[in-house]
Amino acid sequence: MKKGTGSGLLHVRVECYAGYRGEQRPLRFYLKQRRIEVVEVIDQWYGPDYRYCKVRGDDNGTYILRHAMADGYWELTMFSHPLFQQQKDG
Repeated sequence: MKKGTGSGLLHVRVECYAGYRGEQRPLRFYLKQRRIEVVEVIDQWYGPDYRYCKVRGDDNGTYILRHAMADGYWELTMFSHPLFQQQKDG
């Protein structure tokens, strides 16, 4: 993983499925060498230059991935996992 372009976010490699309308839906992404399969796209929304996808991974984590539509790269903007929440609360 490499740093994002001045944003403090991390670039991630994302493999997508492009539907008939050309909209890319994340299928899996990679954090370092670890592959995470997307089991559910929870939500998606658009910003001025980005598209955001909130997904649930096969590790039961919740992630927000940001796609820079003009440049084509993806960044990880948020991560949450039940195990980390339990450690924080306990």
